[in-house]
Amino acid sequence: MTALSTENLSCRAPGGRLLVDAVTLHASDGETVGIVGPNGSGKTTLLRCVYGTLTPTGGRVLLDGDDLAAQSAKARARRIATVPQDGHGGFELTVRQIVAMGRSPHKRFWEADTAEDERLARAAMGRVGAASLAHRTFAGLSGGERQRALVARALVQQPAVLILDEPTNHLDIRYQLEILGLVRSLGTTNLLALHDLNLAAYYCDRLYVLDGGRLVASGPPKEVLTSELLAEVYGVTAEVSVHPATGAPTVTYLPPST
Repeated sequence: MTALSTENLSCRAPGGRLLVDAVTLHASDGETVGIVGPNGSGKTTLLRCVYGTLTPTGGRVLLDGDDLAAQSAKARARRIATVPQDGHGGFELTVRQIVAMGRSPHKRFWEADTAEDERLARAAMGRVGAASLAHRTFAGLSGGERQRALVARALVQQPAVLILDEPTNHLDIRYQLEILGLVRSLGTTNLLALHDLNLAAYYCDRLYVLDGGRLVASGPPKEVLTSELLAEVYGVTAEVSVHPATGAPTVTYLPPST
């Protein structure tokens, strides 16, 4: 059983501006939980606090009830894998080398890759459609190809928790559906930020809505995604219906009235 939660998590910018304001959320074992909200609402900052590249100025992040702040970065990385919004660095490395880096939390410093590491890397690249990219340099990839490589790196880490910040960035629609379907099929506990509300509605068990760093709504997509909330948080007019094939809420945006 692996559950991830935050308790009154807050984060301030160096100048003191509040970026995330006392957010409490919970992702149960095996659940896929989405964080949605307009640009600047605090989604990425919240995720960075959860996976440890930012230090919260208040509150806690808990994994199975244990405070992650008390664990080393390597101990956290054995259980939590992250796919950032935009992958940087490693530009002279091949995709295979980038993916194999996901094994580092399970190895000693400078320990060579084993045959099992190689097998896991090949399998992960195959699962995300990146097998043909193995010997290309990361710098030479398109945005979508880089995203698939980073997802493969997270998979080879064999985590209990996956945290993904806009995992469908730069991907065409086929790979958006395949990556999110894969994430749901892994059995991991998943926390992801998404811009596309229709993808969030279909692939997430529950949603948390941020606005100005504050949590303004949470619950199953069919309860959260309403015309009233979209008008209040996003400032748009939209119709929300239930798709007859999927049973998930579907958002149709309407142009401003003239």
